[in-house]
Amino acid sequence: MIVCLPLPEKSEEAFFLRRLNRFAAEISLQGKREIAHVPSSGRMAELLVPGARVWVKRHKNEGHKTTCRLLLVEHRPILVSVDATLPNRLVARALQAGAIRPFVQYDRIRPEYSLGHSRFDFMLSGPAGRCLLEVKSVTLVENKVALFPDAPSLRGTKHLEELAALRKDGMETAVLFIVQREDATCFAPHRRQDPAFATALAQAAAKGVQVLAYRCRVTLRAVHLEKPIPVKLNDARP
Repeated sequence: MIVCLPLPEKSEEAFFLRRLNRFAAEISLQGKREIAHVPSSGRMAELLVPGARVWVKRHKNEGHKTTCRLLLVEHRPILVSVDATLPNRLVARALQAGAIRPFVQYDRIRPEYSLGHSRFDFMLSGPAGRCLLEVKSVTLVENKVALFPDAPSLRGTKHLEELAALRKDGMETAVLFIVQREDATCFAPHRRQDPAFATALAQAAAKGVQVLAYRCRVTLRAVHLEKPIPVKLNDARP
């Protein structure tokens, strides 16, 4: 079953000019320079290049520091979703539809679940017990290999260590990488950018944490969660 999440209607084509900071970029929209919110802290240096064609959604209400929200980037010649908040919404819909096979035994879904000193994306429960699930957004692909992270992620490493500790105590735990583009054939941790994360992911998997990756197809109308792709923990980029 393919699950999709519709994108906002009336998105507008624009051109990327430059990144101002982690969450803001200058764009050209209908010939006018505007400031767009970038809904991701990732570097996305290979995507957000001057002149790149992008799609944005204007804010409905006033009071924003930016005039619009960056949604998509065109990249040789596919579309890439750059909204790091979208995967959680897409995964929630897929879980409710029973479209992610490893989790079909769980019929109750609680988002933003706090445990100890951390908050995890989902707590799944059902007759089979409980499972903590963490979701990661992936936008970087090199030579058809999806890579995460594209910048050091202390928070990501911390989550992996906590999931591994909880698995050791008997709780089912999992991390799901959502690749927001269609040109990846497998996933690997990006050791060159974050060796600590790559090591923590391998150690978590060795302790029983499920490590999964799914690829998406992105159109101007929706992001489609398509199929799982292999995870290559021993093939991390040097």
